[in-house]
Amino acid sequence: FSSSLLLRDKSLPFDWLYRASCSLAYPQHVRVCAICLGSMRTGHGQALFTAECSHKFHFHCITSNVRHGNHICPICRADWKELPFQGPQLADATHGRARVSPVNWPQDDGHMAVIRRLSNSYSGNLLEQFPVFRTPEADIFNDDEQIDIQSETVEESNAVTGSVEIKTYAEVQAIQQSVTQKVFSILIHLKAPKSLESVSSRAPLDLVTVLDVSGSMKGAKLALLKKAMGFVIQTLGPNDRLSVIVFSSAARRLFPLRQMNVNGRMQAMQAVNSLVDGGGTNISDGLKKGAKVIEHRRLKNPVCSIILLSDGQDTYSVPTFDDGVQTNHSMLVPPSILPGTGNHVQIHTFGFGADHDSAAMHAIAETSSGTFSFIDAEGSIQNGFAQCIGGLLSVVVKEMRLGVECVDEGVVLTSIKSGGYASEVAVDGRNGSVDIGDLYADEERGFLITLHVPAAQGQQTVLIKPSCTYQDAVTTESIQVHGSEVSVERPAYSVDCKMSPEVEREWHRVQAMEDMSAARAAADGGDFSQAVSILEGRTRILESQAAQSSDSQCLALITELREMQERVESRRRYDESGRAFMLAGLSSHSWQRATARGDSTELNTQIHTYQTPSMVDMLHRSQTLVPAVVEMLNRSPTVAPSRGSGRSVRSTKSFSERLGPSGHGVRK
Repeated sequence: FSSSLLLRDKSLPFDWLYRASCSLAYPQHVRVCAICLGSMRTGHGQALFTAECSHKFHFHCITSNVRHGNHICPICRADWKELPFQGPQLADATHGRARVSPVNWPQDDGHMAVIRRLSNSYSGNLLEQFPVFRTPEADIFNDDEQIDIQSETVEESNAVTGSVEIKTYAEVQAIQQSVTQKVFSILIHLKAPKSLESVSSRAPLDLVTVLDVSGSMKGAKLALLKKAMGFVIQTLGPNDRLSVIVFSSAARRLFPLRQMNVNGRMQAMQAVNSLVDGGGTNISDGLKKGAKVIEHRRLKNPVCSIILLSDGQDTYSVPTFDDGVQTNHSMLVPPSILPGTGNHVQIHTFGFGADHDSAAMHAIAETSSGTFSFIDAEGSIQNGFAQCIGGLLSVVVKEMRLGVECVDEGVVLTSIKSGGYASEVAVDGRNGSVDIGDLYADEERGFLITLHVPAAQGQQTVLIKPSCTYQDAVTTESIQVHGSEVSVERPAYSVDCKMSPEVEREWHRVQAMEDMSAARAAADGGDFSQAVSILEGRTRILESQAAQSSDSQCLALITELREMQERVESRRRYDESGRAFMLAGLSSHSWQRATARGDSTELNTQIHTYQTPSMVDMLHRSQTLVPAVVEMLNRSPTVAPSRGSGRSVRSTKSFSERLGPSGHGVRK
């Protein structure tokens, strides 16, 4: 085929065009397998399969396709009557015109054959007779791949990352001696060590992805999800392990936790590219399988997380109440991985498109201490994954806990503004703590505390002494860091001190987050004018603050609040994207961690005040991976519909503009 022929045929499905365009990048004498995109050369130890539609693939790639339920050609979508098979020899297998070209045929107990598909009424019985097509899943997932302990050994010189920095900012520098300050604010600012340059010296990751492959994911959605997973697979290092769970009406594990070395990546790509859509949406079953992988693993990498993506609502496990009682979506999280258990992991959720259940996805993330991201445009999936992976691959601090101890007599801790993090204030108010957990490299956290400061007789009052304990993610060493004592001068005369800009900035952020939560509650109750009014009021306050200073955080909050106002103006706007956008924003501010929101790169750049250098770098890598298919389809105003839609859609925008800013696919 030529590129001109590809462009003329407007009925071709998206992933066909993608694979065909990748083939055009290779010389004519080099054939490319449309599944793994690897070269196919005779005489190089490869068994090749030529289907009845004349398209050729690696035999091991196409048999993986069949095992995962795909019985159509990945290129032309022809419905195959003869299926490739790899397994124990069948006595009466019927061979047809499809051909296997054995080169260095494997000398083991396995057998390669082609089985003729029978009628639907009989083929079901045939599949039951030969369980290679349908392997029953074990109840115990303890088959995770061995971790190479030697490769994890880190030289002490490479493991030095510095320690967590603790800075404090008092509301004012002085309080008159005779004055009792009932609410005195202090900002405690924490910053994690810088990222490590060497991949071998960072903490390895165990990642479980739980992916929606229901019927609504067909066409471009599933194709772009595969490309996003391809980016994840290629980004993970040889010491990282990956397991993929897919769900529709039920969930299944594609493969156990497997090291992402050369062989692991190839097998993972084969499994992911073999996915087909169909069925309902059973998020609960997908999370149960993912939790089982975490819970039953024999060996553990230092960092572990679950990524969940869905474009629909769970129709199997969440009860629906007709009496107005709100559904408890947190029940979707398996108890075995909740905080406080030995297997607790964060679940980072991605709500995809206008029809996903943003309330459920946000609740799942919040319950597990993870983040919720909103993916509006199909082309933004890879960017969302890239930002999340950029953080997970840079964890330097684990199990962090902030402690606050009051020093002078009469000083009492009254509150800790900790967002989503669990915090505690002692009954006597003399100390408190915040459980922070993991921190990415260069990641920052700010916590506002309020104190009751009594009148004083001396010239100074020592208020608090902060400290933190954590585990170095690379060396597993337990570390304790003590911050400097915070004190205020106590002059006998009245003083007029200007409020600390750092404390003022943090108060604006905390109050903006509280107003976002109030606006969300009003919108959920159907009072959209009240939601707009709440957001407008906070915007005006911040605009007056911004007029005095060009603070970047203040400007980012203004941009975000304005965007929220537009998305809560009506029921239609709120249901389409407003709720998801607000929940992603609340998740971001609650955990002080970057999340994806909507499909606008410019907007996300303006409001992402929590992005770390590792996240930015990974996001940049994702955005530079523009596939040949995007450039091809930009020349045409028509985009082929999803398979089975029966019609094409014409648009004046280029395909890359409709797809989103990132682009996806093969590495340049």
